[in-house]
Amino acid sequence: MILVGPFQIILTYSILFYSILFYSILFYSYNSFKVLCLMAWFSLEIQFPSLTPLPHLAGTKENLHLAQQVQAEWKEFGLDSVQLVHYDVLLSYPDDTKPNYISIIDEHGNEIFNTSLSEPPPPGYETVRDVVPPYSAFSAQGMPEGELVYVNYGRTEDFFKLEREMGINCTGKIVIARYGKIFRGNKVKNAELAGAKGVILYSDPADYCAPGVDPYPNGWNLPGGGAQRGNVLNLNGAGDPLTPGYPAKEYTYRLDKASGVGLPKIPVHPIGYHDAELLLRKVKMHIHSNNEVRRIYNVIGTIRGTVEPDRYVILGGHRDSWVFGGIDPQSGAAVVHEIVRSFGKLKRKGWRPRRTVIFASWDAEEFGLLGSTEWAEENAKVLQARGVAYINADSSIEGNYTLRVDCTPLMYRLVYSLTKEIPSPDEGFEGKSLYESWYKKNPSSEYKEVPRINKLGSGNDFEVFFQRLGIASGRARYSKNLVKKYSSYPVYHTVYETYEIVERFYDPTFKNHLTVAQVRGGLVFELANSVVLPFDGRDYASAVSNYAHIIYNLSRNHEEELATYNVSFDALFSAVENFTEVAASFHDRLQQIDTNNVLAVRSLNDQLMLLERAFIDPLGLPGRPFYRHVIFAPSSHNKYAGESFPGIYDAMFDIKNKADQHEAWEEVKKQISIAAFTVQAAAETLKEVA
Repeated sequence: MILVGPFQIILTYSILFYSILFYSILFYSYNSFKVLCLMAWFSLEIQFPSLTPLPHLAGTKENLHLAQQVQAEWKEFGLDSVQLVHYDVLLSYPDDTKPNYISIIDEHGNEIFNTSLSEPPPPGYETVRDVVPPYSAFSAQGMPEGELVYVNYGRTEDFFKLEREMGINCTGKIVIARYGKIFRGNKVKNAELAGAKGVILYSDPADYCAPGVDPYPNGWNLPGGGAQRGNVLNLNGAGDPLTPGYPAKEYTYRLDKASGVGLPKIPVHPIGYHDAELLLRKVKMHIHSNNEVRRIYNVIGTIRGTVEPDRYVILGGHRDSWVFGGIDPQSGAAVVHEIVRSFGKLKRKGWRPRRTVIFASWDAEEFGLLGSTEWAEENAKVLQARGVAYINADSSIEGNYTLRVDCTPLMYRLVYSLTKEIPSPDEGFEGKSLYESWYKKNPSSEYKEVPRINKLGSGNDFEVFFQRLGIASGRARYSKNLVKKYSSYPVYHTVYETYEIVERFYDPTFKNHLTVAQVRGGLVFELANSVVLPFDGRDYASAVSNYAHIIYNLSRNHEEELATYNVSFDALFSAVENFTEVAASFHDRLQQIDTNNVLAVRSLNDQLMLLERAFIDPLGLPGRPFYRHVIFAPSSHNKYAGESFPGIYDAMFDIKNKADQHEAWEEVKKQISIAAFTVQAAAETLKEVA
């Protein structure tokens, strides 16, 4: 039987100087295969602040002060250790003396219109200082002038349509792309490949304004003067652009700034849709942002495990934001803060986890996942040997419709089991489980009678742990209705992303925050405490089989070429079948394990822990050496989206237009071979130890 007891959570948005007080229930013990995460009752009290919220951009004094505050509070909560860990990384900021803007030029070269230099501040924030104006971090400097070409979302297919179907050449042009669909860095990369000499990004009302909803502050839509900040790097998992593959410490060799990994070669700038409406003629860009090395600070706290202190379960989320960060990241950082508090309270009552739990407050996520990547690079050898799992905790809400989970297939059954024991916060699902409302609102299209779980792509701090080190990873948050066209939250990365928009529109009672805290905290707790790790290789086998069939069906559009170039998927399907059999056999043995036999438990747990590692290719994907997972990787065309069997997929993408068809299909054969070997090798790791 699982025993539970009440504990108090104070959901603190530290940087916004307010707190949310509510009561919850956490675990005092557990069994091996189920998690009970009851929320029988809670009361909520919101205390409003008298102090003004402050921006906390990475590399600034305000963000260091916040790191020190988090460190002090985590120490007070009772963790065994809490450290500030610093790195000196390349960041990017506007020039205070030379503002960035776009101008319309008449036939005489005169500027007859200039875009806004800042966003109109939201009510109550008029006097706040140090708000960084909208800009694209790591944009190249320059003042290109030329005709403007609209490229829709700036996707690969958008440029194909322009060039191949419409006969429009972007070479030497400035392109304007609307935000949405893909990562902004992919838009810039596509524009570079098309020969553009500058990129303007804007938030289109069709994507960032829901019908019938007012702009903020009267509603949650994006005002016309709002502009989305963000980095436009094409890092491909490299971390700090100047120290790819190695931690950015004082002793580390650095590339010169001009040679930094992933830096765009053309100027980029974001604007609001009011300004975008006027840019219909010849334009000139004025971009003067500077790249400079600055110090960033992670906060790393630990609770040492009792039985297996050399096995690590990590919960991490970033702290830095472009301005106030009311949703991204503080709605997530607050949940991390309260999970730390609750674990600390249990520790003071004499409890300790079976495995060591590491809590992380990452810095410089917004600049390209820098804090988490540098820390993982510094500790790569230890993490590869000892890392059990990583749970990501960025924004807790990006909508208020239903739960969204992205994770490795190893965690599927754990997630489903946990959500069946958590009450749903959704209207109309009173007395029912989170699992039930999640399934009703977002059923899987691949597996019958379960909710959808998405593949891990990138764009967040789990990237280095999952894609490079092969540590099982997952994340959960409340999200929008995926059927809706508009953005999950239109004010993303703008000055309007405040506490007030959360409290007024997204989660007035903070019940969704509470639910996300239960899911994230429950995952960490069970991963750290179960005698046998709650991973399931059978779900991985099922997923790999499904993905193999999907990639094979994609190839059937090229039946003639498959025959001509002797391309076969037989080896991959054979490896998948073997992996499926071995995984089933492994879990049969797992059911018979004597849990009192410490060595036997340790041996099987190590096989489960290292299964994700078995899918890592140390050579990395072609052209992307820091993306090493053979089964999952961020899409080459959209960093945010996950792609299965990415090596094969990329080799086959647009293959009919490759100049050398023999060479192109040889690469497909090579990637099929690598995938087959990797799946077969993973199966070997689950076989009974001789």
